[in-house]
Amino acid sequence: MKVVILCGGLGTRLREETEFRPKPMVPIGGRPILWHIMKIYAQHGHKEFILCLGYKGEIIKDYFRNYQWNTSDVTLRLGRVPEIRYHTQHDEEDWTVTLVDTGLETQTGGRLRRVMPYIDSDTFLMTYGDGLTNSNINETIRFHEQHGAIATLTAVQPSGRFGRLALEGDKIVLFHEKPEKESGFISGGFFVFNRAIEKYLGEDDSCILEHEPFQRLAAEGQLRAYLHTGFWQCMDTFREAELLNKMWKTGQAPWKIW
Repeated sequence: MKVVILCGGLGTRLREETEFRPKPMVPIGGRPILWHIMKIYAQHGHKEFILCLGYKGEIIKDYFRNYQWNTSDVTLRLGRVPEIRYHTQHDEEDWTVTLVDTGLETQTGGRLRRVMPYIDSDTFLMTYGDGLTNSNINETIRFHEQHGAIATLTAVQPSGRFGRLALEGDKIVLFHEKPEKESGFISGGFFVFNRAIEKYLGEDDSCILEHEPFQRLAAEGQLRAYLHTGFWQCMDTFREAELLNKMWKTGQAPWKIW
């Protein structure tokens, strides 16, 4: 099944890194977070990727164009008829990656609309280039097929960022340090769509998928939530990038299912 990944945003809240590279190329454990996302999907058997490029998209193109060269031991014969021999293999040799320039200022719905010609199936997957999870992608697909609506989003419980106070008037009766998870659900950014989503994407690049399209889908009963109570973490800030790197370094990376 095709996997669309939105890779074109400016990533302004992570400016320490995104001044020099697009957000999906920010490294976690020495590999771009984009690679980690693709490994999650590949582990579930989905290895056909469509990357929606925008800001500094040439860096993503260069990464995949030189992937074999940068991940292999090689012998290079110099001269007028050069020859390259690759001595090692990698687990990504059966991936296909379609790289599409979807515009610098294009919004999320506009990016998806621009790549629809590259999607040749009735159902496809989509996510952002900055979130990791251990959610079972194939269970989400089965859930989507069972309910028959146009769109499924994976709903997650984000980790608690701030301590909570239990109050009686101005008296603190209980102090909770940062809760492990918030009680409410939010969109985790991992989606299953039918091709019918295309008619909700407007006519130009200004369409924001999370605004009118999702509002219309919800109003029409065409948007469902697959509830995931396990690991999920986005990378919106430098602090969150540090957190993910620490998880990887200490061998406590729940998204590493490969």
